[in-house]
Amino acid sequence: MSGRDPSPAAEEEQDHVMSEVHLGCPPGLSGPHISHFAISLPPTKYTVTDASEYDDEVASIDQTISVDPDGDLVLIRRNKPCFDSYSLSIQHNITSSIPSVGLQVWRAELVLSDFVLHKMFTSSEFDGIVALELGAGTGLVGILLGRVGKTVFLTDHGEEILNNCAKNVDLNSELFNCQAAVYVRELDWMSPWPPRISPGETPLRKRYTWTFSEVEEVQGASVIVAADVIYSNDLTDAFFGVLERLMSLGSEKVLYLALEKRYNFSFSDLDVVANGYSHFCSYLRDEKECEEVKNGSLPCFVGKRIDITQIPKYVREYERGNDVEIWQIRYEKRSQFRDSCDND
Repeated sequence: MSGRDPSPAAEEEQDHVMSEVHLGCPPGLSGPHISHFAISLPPTKYTVTDASEYDDEVASIDQTISVDPDGDLVLIRRNKPCFDSYSLSIQHNITSSIPSVGLQVWRAELVLSDFVLHKMFTSSEFDGIVALELGAGTGLVGILLGRVGKTVFLTDHGEEILNNCAKNVDLNSELFNCQAAVYVRELDWMSPWPPRISPGETPLRKRYTWTFSEVEEVQGASVIVAADVIYSNDLTDAFFGVLERLMSLGSEKVLYLALEKRYNFSFSDLDVVANGYSHFCSYLRDEKECEEVKNGSLPCFVGKRIDITQIPKYVREYERGNDVEIWQIRYEKRSQFRDSCDND
């Protein structure tokens, strides 16, 4: 989740908010806190050594009924499926100001993590990819991609958020595959892309600036992810602005975006509405609406909502609720044929 970088004085004056994910955290705790998120792996079949042993066990249960001295049945318990797991350590704040919400873990971030994990467990789509996370916040989703990806760029804005994200990369570096490179880089949606580039080695004091080779690698990325970046119309506009620049350059890319619909009472509508969600949807067209793109009209974003009821819950420590959605978004470019006609 991305926000503007406030001054320390402004930070103190602003009201603080808290993610529902943190409701069980120690009350009154301020500053960074480390939570451990358990990730369930798909179950192995049995805890016994092989299936034939399990079959023998079932046969013996079926054929033998025993009772204890009091005449009560003795129940022989079968071995249960074995669920393995591993843990992610994520440093975050319990509360934050609105501009610093990237210091917290949000529900949409965990739902998107479930989606990414499901892709990793059931397909090879993310194997060896170059991926980019926009508004990475704590970096949890991008860190998961580091288990199978080739290169992952976690991006956000503001030194405090970037430092916290880099800390989480360090905390979980042993989970990355041996060939993965995971970078934390600054990307301000209000600034043009490509960003200001530092040639050669990045100075220590500018550890989050880009190099030429990194920008070139991002142009070849195939997957972009973002979670809970839709909450302000101005930032939504900026988000789609940088997204258009990213997706119109280099290789074809797909964005997987998770958001939570937030409802407020609107005096103009005299009803409780999700205005931020409506503004987000105004940028999207379905495949039928974008048919004209192939005939040379203006480019557009094609959005398709993913059915998250079909995605198992791998991250244990949260409740999904009913207002989180995941969208698959592609960018349909203006056709080359139309461009050539315009130049005639």
